[in-house]
Amino acid sequence: MSDACCGHNQPFDGMDRRYQQILSIVIAINFSMFVIEMGGGYAANSRALEADALDFLGDSLTYGVSLWAIGKSLALRGKIAILKGVSLLAMGLYVFGKTVYEVFYLGVPRAELMGTIGALALAANVVSVMLLARYKDGDANVRSVWLCSRNDAIGNVIVILAAVLVWGTTSGWPDVIVAGIMASLFLHSAWLILMQARQEIAQDVGEKEGACLPEEHKPHENQTSDLEKERP
Repeated sequence: MSDACCGHNQPFDGMDRRYQQILSIVIAINFSMFVIEMGGGYAANSRALEADALDFLGDSLTYGVSLWAIGKSLALRGKIAILKGVSLLAMGLYVFGKTVYEVFYLGVPRAELMGTIGALALAANVVSVMLLARYKDGDANVRSVWLCSRNDAIGNVIVILAAVLVWGTTSGWPDVIVAGIMASLFLHSAWLILMQARQEIAQDVGEKEGACLPEEHKPHENQTSDLEKERP
């Protein structure tokens, strides 16, 4: 039985052709930037760029899953959102671990290349954020796409700032610090996605168990009134 039978308002679930086309464009943008930024990260010796490149790859894969999940049940979409939250959590822990490693094996990135690629990545993410802005308040599946794109844009601004600081200080510490900040963003977004997905799965279970009961099993106003009259 569909959710509509219960008469509850549901958040936007992606069932819109225009949204699906926009999401396909965003997937292409993200995968292209993964290839560009990962190569640039190695060339520039920048951990922040590599972390951001991994984020682009993760977004490409999870957005593809989000596109596939559109139209599926609320519970299934919630479970897929949990998978995305867990992958984001793993990515954050990986970047955090690599950041700790860099503290002991610190190198100085090429600031000019780091800044140029960071600016290109920012432009790509600003386009993605603008395309997705009107859908930012959807269900866990849709909202996770918005959160990831927003975090990417924030991360790119920080990467550019780190490039300026690396150039000004001739030190690799700004790059390491930025990688740590990006790891914390991954972890925070993972938490938000997991909490909303858990709520939506619980909501779906609740609706199936009680909200759509046959009329004869639901209490009627007349029955309630009669019981109240019988009370002393």
